[in-house]
Amino acid sequence: MGEDLNGLYAAAAADVDRLIAAVTPDQLAASTPCEGWDVRTLLNHIVGGNALFLARATGAPGPSRDTDFVGDDALGAYRASVAALTEAFAQDGFLAKPVTTPFGEGVGAVLVSMRINEYLLHGWDLAVATGQRREFDAGVVAFAERALRGADVPRGDGRMFKEEQPAPEGAGAVDALAAYMGRRVPG
Repeated sequence: MGEDLNGLYAAAAADVDRLIAAVTPDQLAASTPCEGWDVRTLLNHIVGGNALFLARATGAPGPSRDTDFVGDDALGAYRASVAALTEAFAQDGFLAKPVTTPFGEGVGAVLVSMRINEYLLHGWDLAVATGQRREFDAGVVAFAERALRGADVPRGDGRMFKEEQPAPEGAGAVDALAAYMGRRVPG
């Protein structure tokens, strides 16, 4: 990959940081585009995902998904998890290092790419749920567009993504991508 994956990862993480920093306590119970999840559950999933990917990156045992990863400080928990994951991803040779991904054996670049895509999609979910602007780093959006539209997306009931949804006329790139990934884009 000729792209600066760690730079894109940092940009995607910064977008999510900005969104989490603006979440107010009364928004934690708000519903999200992720069926059955409120904002707090979504935040816990994002931080827990970082913990899981850190384990995959380092070869450590993975955490239980039942863990409360955010406690009383979602932003602090997120920032700590991003710092740890950033350090792991920045290790010399990590991008080519053999690792176990959620889809089998791969290399570190696959893990970094997956986090970029997940930050963008779940950042979008968080922005919608909390009424924030759905604006993200253009390089991250373009990267995710290429990666996700070029992938075999597991869709349907019980699968990771719902069927593609129609994007509103004139939708921006991130909204169009969210619709492609099965999210209903608000008007």
